[in-house]
Amino acid sequence: MGVMLSAAGSLRWYRDTFAPGAAYEALLAPAAAVPAGSGGLLFLPYLTGERTPHPDPLARGAFVGFTVRHTLAHCTRAVLEGVAFGLRDSFELMKAVGLSSIQQVRVSGGGAKSALWRQILADVLNAELVTVNTTEGAAYGAALLAGVGAGRWSSVEAACDATIRLAGQVAPSALQHAIYDKLYSRYRALYPALKPTFDGLA
Repeated sequence: MGVMLSAAGSLRWYRDTFAPGAAYEALLAPAAAVPAGSGGLLFLPYLTGERTPHPDPLARGAFVGFTVRHTLAHCTRAVLEGVAFGLRDSFELMKAVGLSSIQQVRVSGGGAKSALWRQILADVLNAELVTVNTTEGAAYGAALLAGVGAGRWSSVEAACDATIRLAGQVAPSALQHAIYDKLYSRYRALYPALKPTFDGLA
Protein backbone atom coordinates (compact mmCIF):
# COMPACT_ATOMS: atom_id res chain seq x y z
CA MET A 1 0.00 0.00 0.00
CA GLY A 2 1.12 3.53 -0.69
CA VAL A 3 -0.20 6.68 0.97
CA MET A 4 0.02 10.10 -0.64
CA LEU A 5 -1.01 12.97 1.63
CA SER A 6 -1.73 15.66 -0.99
CA ALA A 7 -2.98 14.14 -4.24
CA ALA A 8 -6.23 15.82 -5.29
CA GLY A 9 -5.57 18.13 -2.35
CA SER A 10 -2.63 19.57 -4.28
CA LEU A 11 -4.92 20.67 -7.09
CA ARG A 12 -7.42 22.11 -4.63
CA TRP A 13 -4.69 24.09 -2.85
CA TYR A 14 -3.34 25.28 -6.20
CA ARG A 15 -6.78 26.41 -7.42
CA ASP A 16 -7.68 28.11 -4.14
CA THR A 17 -4.32 29.90 -4.01
CA PHE A 18 -3.67 30.91 -7.62
CA ALA A 19 -7.12 30.95 -9.22
CA PRO A 20 -9.62 31.39 -6.37
CA GLY A 21 -13.19 30.86 -7.46
CA ALA A 22 -12.24 29.35 -10.83
CA ALA A 23 -14.04 26.23 -11.92
CA TYR A 24 -11.72 23.24 -12.13
CA GLU A 25 -12.72 22.68 -15.76
CA ALA A 26 -11.74 26.26 -16.67
CA LEU A 27 -8.41 25.85 -14.90
CA LEU A 28 -7.59 22.48 -16.47
CA ALA A 29 -8.66 23.17 -20.06
CA PRO A 30 -5.62 25.34 -20.98
CA ALA A 31 -3.29 22.77 -19.35
CA ALA A 32 -4.39 20.20 -21.92
CA ALA A 33 -2.67 22.26 -24.63
CA VAL A 34 0.66 22.23 -22.75
CA PRO A 35 2.97 19.41 -23.92
CA ALA A 36 3.89 16.59 -21.54
CA GLY A 37 6.60 17.73 -19.15
CA SER A 38 5.17 21.24 -18.67
CA GLY A 39 8.10 22.86 -20.42
CA GLY A 40 10.59 21.54 -17.88
CA LEU A 41 8.57 22.59 -14.81
CA LEU A 42 8.31 20.02 -12.01
CA PHE A 43 6.08 20.03 -8.93
CA LEU A 44 6.69 18.21 -5.66
CA PRO A 45 3.29 17.54 -4.05
CA TYR A 46 4.50 17.34 -0.46
CA LEU A 47 2.22 20.11 0.79
CA THR A 48 1.47 18.38 4.10
CA GLY A 49 4.62 16.29 4.39
CA GLU A 50 4.65 12.84 2.83
CA ARG A 51 4.30 9.19 3.77
CA THR A 52 5.21 7.18 0.64
CA PRO A 53 7.96 6.78 -0.38
CA HIS A 54 9.40 9.36 2.01
CA PRO A 55 7.93 9.08 5.53
CA ASP A 56 8.80 12.70 6.26
CA PRO A 57 6.46 15.18 7.96
CA LEU A 58 8.97 17.95 7.16
CA ALA A 59 8.86 17.41 3.37
CA ARG A 60 7.51 20.45 1.53
CA GLY A 61 5.92 21.21 -1.81
CA ALA A 62 7.97 22.89 -4.50
CA PHE A 63 7.90 24.09 -8.08
CA VAL A 64 11.30 23.57 -9.73
CA GLY A 65 12.36 24.84 -13.13
CA PHE A 66 10.48 28.12 -13.53
CA THR A 67 11.33 30.34 -16.50
CA VAL A 68 9.67 33.40 -18.00
CA ARG A 69 8.07 31.10 -20.58
CA HIS A 70 5.92 29.36 -18.02
CA THR A 71 2.27 30.33 -17.73
CA LEU A 72 -0.54 29.40 -15.37
CA ALA A 73 -1.38 26.53 -17.74
CA HIS A 74 2.17 25.14 -17.38
CA CYS A 75 1.89 25.35 -13.59
CA THR A 76 -1.48 23.60 -13.64
CA ARG A 77 -0.17 20.75 -15.74
CA ALA A 78 2.95 20.49 -13.56
CA VAL A 79 0.71 19.97 -10.51
CA LEU A 80 -1.17 17.16 -12.28
CA GLU A 81 2.09 15.56 -13.41
CA GLY A 82 3.71 15.92 -9.98
CA VAL A 83 0.85 14.08 -8.32
CA ALA A 84 1.04 11.37 -11.00
CA PHE A 85 4.78 11.00 -10.34
CA GLY A 86 4.06 10.77 -6.61
CA LEU A 87 1.57 7.97 -7.24
CA ARG A 88 4.13 6.22 -9.44
CA ASP A 89 6.47 6.17 -6.43
CA SER A 90 4.04 3.82 -4.67
CA PHE A 91 3.74 1.60 -7.73
CA GLU A 92 7.52 1.37 -8.02
CA LEU A 93 7.71 0.20 -4.39
CA MET A 94 5.07 -2.45 -5.09
CA LYS A 95 7.02 -3.68 -8.10
CA ALA A 96 10.20 -3.80 -6.04
CA VAL A 97 8.64 -6.24 -3.57
CA GLY A 98 7.34 -8.64 -6.19
CA LEU A 99 4.42 -7.20 -8.18
CA SER A 100 5.81 -8.05 -11.59
CA SER A 101 3.62 -5.82 -13.75
CA ILE A 102 0.63 -3.56 -13.50
CA GLN A 103 -1.95 -4.12 -16.23
CA GLN A 104 -4.82 -1.97 -15.03
CA VAL A 105 -5.32 0.79 -12.49
CA ARG A 106 -8.74 1.76 -11.15
CA VAL A 107 -9.27 5.34 -10.06
CA SER A 108 -12.03 7.06 -8.12
CA GLY A 109 -12.61 10.31 -6.31
CA GLY A 110 -12.57 13.93 -7.40
CA GLY A 111 -9.37 13.78 -9.42
CA ALA A 112 -10.76 10.96 -11.54
CA LYS A 113 -13.34 13.34 -13.02
CA SER A 114 -10.65 15.05 -15.11
CA ALA A 115 -10.04 13.42 -18.50
CA LEU A 116 -6.67 15.20 -18.70
CA TRP A 117 -5.54 13.92 -15.32
CA ARG A 118 -6.67 10.38 -16.14
CA GLN A 119 -4.61 10.46 -19.35
CA ILE A 120 -1.56 11.82 -17.52
CA LEU A 121 -1.88 9.06 -14.91
CA ALA A 122 -2.19 6.36 -17.58
CA ASP A 123 0.88 7.73 -19.37
CA VAL A 124 3.00 8.12 -16.23
CA LEU A 125 2.05 4.67 -14.88
CA ASN A 126 2.11 3.08 -18.35
CA ALA A 127 -1.06 1.16 -17.54
CA GLU A 128 -4.67 1.14 -18.61
CA LEU A 129 -6.66 3.41 -16.34
CA VAL A 130 -10.31 2.64 -15.68
CA THR A 131 -13.10 4.35 -13.80
CA VAL A 132 -16.01 2.54 -12.20
CA ASN A 133 -19.67 3.32 -11.59
CA THR A 134 -19.04 5.02 -8.24
CA THR A 135 -16.94 8.05 -7.37
CA GLU A 136 -16.38 6.76 -3.83
CA GLY A 137 -13.41 4.52 -3.17
CA ALA A 138 -12.74 3.52 0.43
CA ALA A 139 -16.25 4.32 1.70
CA TYR A 140 -17.87 2.22 -1.03
CA GLY A 141 -15.50 -0.65 -0.32
CA ALA A 142 -16.32 -0.43 3.39
CA ALA A 143 -20.03 -0.60 2.57
CA LEU A 144 -19.45 -3.72 0.45
CA LEU A 145 -17.48 -5.34 3.28
CA ALA A 146 -20.32 -4.53 5.67
CA GLY A 147 -22.74 -6.16 3.22
CA VAL A 148 -20.62 -9.30 3.18
CA GLY A 149 -20.42 -9.28 6.97
CA ALA A 150 -24.21 -8.88 7.22
CA GLY A 151 -24.77 -11.78 4.83
CA ARG A 152 -26.04 -9.74 1.85
CA TRP A 153 -23.32 -11.31 -0.31
CA SER A 154 -21.44 -14.54 0.24
CA SER A 155 -17.98 -13.06 -0.47
CA VAL A 156 -16.16 -9.87 -1.37
CA GLU A 157 -15.85 -11.16 -4.92
CA ALA A 158 -19.61 -11.71 -5.13
CA ALA A 159 -20.27 -8.22 -3.76
CA CYS A 160 -17.96 -6.65 -6.34
CA ASP A 161 -19.45 -8.73 -9.18
CA ALA A 162 -22.92 -7.56 -8.21
CA THR A 163 -22.17 -3.86 -7.84
CA ILE A 164 -19.01 -2.71 -9.65
CA ARG A 165 -19.11 -1.83 -13.35
CA LEU A 166 -16.42 -0.27 -15.53
CA ALA A 167 -17.46 3.21 -16.63
CA GLY A 168 -14.50 4.34 -18.74
CA GLN A 169 -11.05 3.32 -19.95
CA VAL A 170 -7.92 5.27 -20.86
CA ALA A 171 -5.00 3.62 -22.64
CA PRO A 172 -1.45 4.88 -22.10
CA SER A 173 0.46 6.52 -24.94
CA ALA A 174 3.87 4.96 -25.57
CA LEU A 175 5.21 8.33 -26.79
CA GLN A 176 3.96 10.23 -23.74
CA HIS A 177 5.17 7.50 -21.38
CA ALA A 178 8.67 7.76 -22.83
CA ILE A 179 8.68 11.50 -22.08
CA TYR A 180 7.39 10.98 -18.56
CA ASP A 181 9.78 8.10 -17.90
CA LYS A 182 12.75 10.44 -18.45
CA LEU A 183 11.22 13.17 -16.31
CA TYR A 184 10.40 10.75 -13.51
CA SER A 185 14.08 10.21 -12.73
CA ARG A 186 14.49 13.99 -12.41
CA TYR A 187 11.43 14.15 -10.18
CA ARG A 188 12.86 11.36 -8.00
CA ALA A 189 16.10 13.31 -7.57
CA LEU A 190 14.36 16.37 -6.13
CA TYR A 191 13.46 15.08 -2.67
CA PRO A 192 16.99 13.96 -1.68
CA ALA A 193 18.41 17.19 -3.10
CA LEU A 194 15.94 19.39 -1.23
CA LYS A 195 15.64 17.47 2.05
CA PRO A 196 18.36 19.52 3.83
CA THR A 197 16.49 22.66 2.80
CA PHE A 198 13.17 21.24 4.01
CA ASP A 199 14.73 20.31 7.34
CA GLY A 200 16.31 23.75 7.68
CA LEU A 201 13.06 25.57 6.92
CA ALA A 202 11.19 23.52 9.50
